[in-house]
Amino acid sequence: MPDARTTDCAAPAPPTFTILMATHQGARYLPAQLASLAAQTDRDWRLWVSDDGSGDGTPEIVAAFAAAHPVSTMSGPRRGAAQNFLSMLAHPDLPCGPVAFADQDDIWLAPKLARARMALAKVPPHQPALYAAASLPVDAALRPLGRPRSAAVGPSFGNALVQNLFSGHTMALNATAVALARRAGAPASLRYHDWWLYQLIAGAGGRLLLDPQTVALYRQHGGNALGAARGPHAAIRRLAGLVRGDWQAAMQAHAQALRQAEALLTPAARTTLDAVLDGLPRGGLARSAAFRRHGLTRSTPLATLILQICAAAGRV
Repeated sequence: MPDARTTDCAAPAPPTFTILMATHQGARYLPAQLASLAAQTDRDWRLWVSDDGSGDGTPEIVAAFAAAHPVSTMSGPRRGAAQNFLSMLAHPDLPCGPVAFADQDDIWLAPKLARARMALAKVPPHQPALYAAASLPVDAALRPLGRPRSAAVGPSFGNALVQNLFSGHTMALNATAVALARRAGAPASLRYHDWWLYQLIAGAGGRLLLDPQTVALYRQHGGNALGAARGPHAAIRRLAGLVRGDWQAAMQAHAQALRQAEALLTPAARTTLDAVLDGLPRGGLARSAAFRRHGLTRSTPLATLILQICAAAGRV
């Protein structure tokens, strides 16, 4: 658990957004992303950059940007993008206030930060809130790869245990959600920082805000850690991972991390989590029925049906 300095935000939270950017070998696309931050209509922000040992000029690009903008830099833990983002979120010097996450290779549209601020401002200050929005998948040269990537409807803790609806490249947290995440810490087993934050904030009874407006260009290229869930190739890749048991392993790792933070969850969420970890049948129709009973559903009926078939087969 973090020490007292990482959770003491008793003073009134400043309105300034802290943008967290994890970098690694990002020099090719980073200048365009930094330029899009500078072009935001909401100019009340500071940028934190944690670099995981880049040797391609990334630190020099950030340093040049810092000459004209409020930027803090640090060395990352070198344990992948998720742990790099979470290390910044848990950093003892992180200012109180709202946080937004930025990938190194995307493009933010000018109103992006302003829309996040407007949505979070509607939530009572005592309640944790998580925001994400739609994005347009583009190729390396920013050519569109289909329609805007819109966050699906129906966020809930049951959904969060089996699917991530809140993509990190558009994600923002209010100050209370930041404090919650810092209390939970950064378990080393976590695979995806954005999925973890959705699970944690949903489980704690927070507000889950999905904005259908496109706020970013989500660049797809050979170096993506995960990439957009679009097209037949992406679907086949995810299905293959499900068959191999990769998704089951990730689900279990995240569920175990949630158990470490279960004191932060609502009683209903703890009941659901206990069932997922200890109380579900191992396979067959009984396991599928248990998934339905505990609200373990995905964002569409077809996706939920596939989930239930995989559950019956013991693959999830």
